[in-house]
Amino acid sequence: MEKHSKQGRRACLIAFIVPVVAMILIFIFRGIFPFGQETFLRTDMYHQYAPFFSEFQYKLHHGGSLLYSWDVGLGINFSALYAYYLASPLNWLLLLCPKGLILEFMTYMIVVKIGLAGVAMCWYLRRRFPQQTLGCSFIAILYALSGYISAYSWNLMWLDCIILFPLIMLGFERLVRGESAMLYVIALGLSILSNYYISIMTCIFMVIYFICLNVLEGIGDARVVGLRVLRFGIYSLIAGGLAAVTLLPEIYALQMTASSDVNFPQTATQYFTIIDMFARHMPFVETEQGLDHWPNIYAGALVFLLLPLYFMNRKIGLREKIVNGLLLVFFYLSFSVNILNFIWHGFHYPNSLPCRQSFIYIFLILVLCYEAWLDRAASSAREVNASFGMAIAFLLVTQKVVTDDAIHFSVFYLSGLFVLLYYGFLYTERTRTKRTHRWTAIAMLVVVSVEATLNMAVTSVTTTSRTAYVSDNQDVEKLVQAVRAEDDGFYRFEKITRKTKDDGAWMNFPSVSLFSSTAYAHCSDFFKRMGMESSTNAYSITGSTPLMNMLMSVKYDIYSEEPQAPGEMGLSYIASSGMTSIYQTEFALPLGYMLPGSALDAWDTHAGTPALAQNSLCEALDCAPVMDSVLGEFYDADYSFTADQAGEYYAYVNNAAVKQVSANYGYTEKSFNNVDRGYLLELGYLEAGDTVTLHSKTEGQSVSADVYRFDYNALRALQDVLQDESLELTSWKDTKLSGTITTEKGGVMMTSIPYDPGWKIFVDGVETDITEVKDTFLGVELTPGTHTIELRFMPQGLVLGGLITVLSLVMLLAIWLITRRFGLLSDGLREYEELTQEDEDADPSATTEHAVVEDDEAAVFEEELQAEDDLNTAAPADGDDATPEALAEDTNGNEDDADLEIIAIHEE
Repeated sequence: MEKHSKQGRRACLIAFIVPVVAMILIFIFRGIFPFGQETFLRTDMYHQYAPFFSEFQYKLHHGGSLLYSWDVGLGINFSALYAYYLASPLNWLLLLCPKGLILEFMTYMIVVKIGLAGVAMCWYLRRRFPQQTLGCSFIAILYALSGYISAYSWNLMWLDCIILFPLIMLGFERLVRGESAMLYVIALGLSILSNYYISIMTCIFMVIYFICLNVLEGIGDARVVGLRVLRFGIYSLIAGGLAAVTLLPEIYALQMTASSDVNFPQTATQYFTIIDMFARHMPFVETEQGLDHWPNIYAGALVFLLLPLYFMNRKIGLREKIVNGLLLVFFYLSFSVNILNFIWHGFHYPNSLPCRQSFIYIFLILVLCYEAWLDRAASSAREVNASFGMAIAFLLVTQKVVTDDAIHFSVFYLSGLFVLLYYGFLYTERTRTKRTHRWTAIAMLVVVSVEATLNMAVTSVTTTSRTAYVSDNQDVEKLVQAVRAEDDGFYRFEKITRKTKDDGAWMNFPSVSLFSSTAYAHCSDFFKRMGMESSTNAYSITGSTPLMNMLMSVKYDIYSEEPQAPGEMGLSYIASSGMTSIYQTEFALPLGYMLPGSALDAWDTHAGTPALAQNSLCEALDCAPVMDSVLGEFYDADYSFTADQAGEYYAYVNNAAVKQVSANYGYTEKSFNNVDRGYLLELGYLEAGDTVTLHSKTEGQSVSADVYRFDYNALRALQDVLQDESLELTSWKDTKLSGTITTEKGGVMMTSIPYDPGWKIFVDGVETDITEVKDTFLGVELTPGTHTIELRFMPQGLVLGGLITVLSLVMLLAIWLITRRFGLLSDGLREYEELTQEDEDADPSATTEHAVVEDDEAAVFEEELQAEDDLNTAAPADGDDATPEALAEDTNGNEDDADLEIIAIHEE
């Protein structure tokens, strides 16, 4: 038994080391730091995860609140952002990480998590099946380096759920059998805590799999089934309750995002066929991460051989084959049918990154393949040949009928090569010599590892320049710290040349822009109406005019290049560091300022165009408009205008179909992307007589535009009106602000804080109802006079969620103690086990395929060895005619040989 335990540890070690070494080799080849100056930042990891990790690390090191942050999006519920992006317990290791190594922390945390996914899968297989082989390490490697990981490994916030899923499955199977449910509860609770979104898919599958397990285990006794349902319901609710401290605030926060709307599809459509989908099991197929719906389901070319062997294997029960076959078909439908796809993704269509539930399918199909591997002795040589023939036939058919651009012609030949190698191993192993077993095991390990590593290298791990990403970071941080040392008030910064919308979080300064799935929908709508870039889950200062900067308390601008005509635009030079400079603008309002009720009503933010909406505010306050229209002319598909006087110019493209525009100045050209989002194009400072031509880069679309010159004199007049009665802060922290304001006539004090029900406003010590200014910002009605104002933030649902978590812990502990003492929730299942045993005694053929190890394990094991020796003596020479028993592996030999052989060994 010590030998078997040692082999188990080796299998888990292999399952960890091979994926880790594979990833590090890829990093070395790609020149990822510290092996070069590249970094593994891909899509959202570049734009969101790195900045949010930086903000989390900054808060941990500087003692900031984990409930709210001012560094992105004008201010945002950080507890919701934490729950969505940062809740993995492993992320708390950022306490030990210096600022300069955050990218490396993320990168190599991905590597460690991929290795842990292999360990979790290996551990599941060794506990699920009484027979044990080193084959579990091969299967675990394929799970850790699957197509899902190739496509989404950069999405490190999902990887915890991939690690925990095999543990959840093992605990769930124990629960249904009437054993301890502690593993299920703890693993599922951790999964929901780490990432609620992927856990939605896990929970959906648990319901489906619960039905399947009941069919497999037997549903004859209603009492037993009822008790299973009760246990499943109670323990699942407790698992959710354990994560309620992060889950509940997240649920409330997501109700304020654009994703809160549910539009159930009205008709069913199919994206592609099962043949198209199954073809993506081939190695080296380009992963899908865009808006197409292709599933990333690569799990090794070994699947093409072992899956047919599973369904042909006579040792595996028919009922099990039917249930698992239907599960596979259901997943194919889930990938292909729009309604099922919609349900799996939390009643939303994914915005890119399709089929996010495919890790469950990969797990399922690998488990079936492992079962076929365990029972391969029951497969005749004729069946192995048939499996190989079916695999090659499928590759030939797909080469003819599949036209997916992601599948290069070489993929079919490389897939055939690996299938041929695995077929050779399976056939050669049937010679049953000890030396053949040993070398087959080594060869299988090598080939599986090489295939999975090459697939990961070809289909994953894109890079970007680490040097470029961090090039100005130290300069910006130095300038921000210098400003804060001199000015301790509340204000925001604008970084003119941004790398991401979340630069404020990356470099830890209060900012306006945000790209996050927790972005406030009302802010996105307001930004778009006022001419700034926004989308479903983002809003940005791109397109912002000096008026909007003033309303949002933007006091300092950070430039990578010297600004044009800074004096004319109200900018004062402060300091420089390297190639970066910081300027102070004279147009910046405090956090709060008074608006007369009549002016608030007259301000029309739905005026039709952003320029009209901004001028509407000026008119409501009896000021001159800040946006002066400038006429231009059409030239074919282009629009051209000439500056009538020096100033800062903006253009608004009326044609919503135009996505890209270039502005030609005669001596240079400037490009604008995502123009269809409806933001103002910042053309910059022009001298009188300068001519600019706008050209559409969207095929078949012409530019229809309105051009405006910004009037700084009108802005100064508007600033005087608003600043006259404004909030003077006496203190401000992440979750609490205090100050005073004096108003002569009363009205609404508007703030530039996005509305969130977690905020409470106290006027003169009394909690006062919040006014939602333009359905976007916090405001409060004030009477004439001087008032003390206090704002406090507590995320909605946090207190209740914390209470539920504590109660769930207490309940789990109580159930554990009670069941440990009395077994109250297992009595019915124990009765079922007795009934099952009686059935087995009456009908020996009803026993399960994998016998449970008896108490006197050593004696049973010795008997099996003796019986196998007898069979070896009588084994026929012709493999085609050999019985399954005569093909069992030879388990004699010393301990070192046993560790290398792929043999069936009972679990200790």
